[in-house]
Amino acid sequence: MKILSLRNWGFAGTLLALLIAVAGAAFAGPPLICHTFEIGSAKSLPWISHDWNLTGTESYDTSKLAQDTFTILAASPSVLVHMETLRRATLYARQDPAAAKDLLNRLTAGTKNPQSEGPPALYYFDVGYLAATYKQWLEASHNPARGIDGYALVKQAMQLRGSDPEMEFAAALLTLSGPPSDHRDHVQKAMAGAKTDPLLAQNLASHFIGERGETIAEMLSKPAPSGATKP
Repeated sequence: MKILSLRNWGFAGTLLALLIAVAGAAFAGPPLICHTFEIGSAKSLPWISHDWNLTGTESYDTSKLAQDTFTILAASPSVLVHMETLRRATLYARQDPAAAKDLLNRLTAGTKNPQSEGPPALYYFDVGYLAATYKQWLEASHNPARGIDGYALVKQAMQLRGSDPEMEFAAALLTLSGPPSDHRDHVQKAMAGAKTDPLLAQNLASHFIGERGETIAEMLSKPAPSGATKP
């Protein structure tokens, strides 16, 4: 009976560890949303929370979301600023489906007008990255970016932009679930570029969901699932 009891306890312990691991993975949440990107003193959308999510006490007028977001993005060449601003915008957009659609339309317009202000590469990046954040956070029925291949647009932006470690960092996050070869390439280029980009290095060294969690660099360095083909 003692042997049986020990076996039962061993099984229970293994099961408990598995449940904790699964719960931890579920708690981590979508990486484009559940992690605040460091942007230094750069301007972004209003934010009063000390956490990654909204507090529920925000007074921000989401009817201004499209214009405010576009203005911030047009004024900054930093991909990290674009990533954090679009992360915040997606959190606000979840509260206002009309604002979510307006924002996507406003950003998409830039890719269709060759005379648009700002670097063309960042217009494609913004639409692709926003589509990816919408996919992770908005309900499918309220997602105006359904059917848009966000990663394909980000790759197009990278071709136009040329070498940019911060854009490689964004692409690495987009390919956490594959394709594996693309993911490895993006991670390597982002980490190499971080040697001369202090803010990118700070983001890579930051912890995903709390100080006890793994760093972003550690999370990105894990092999993407071999069976995955698209992010």
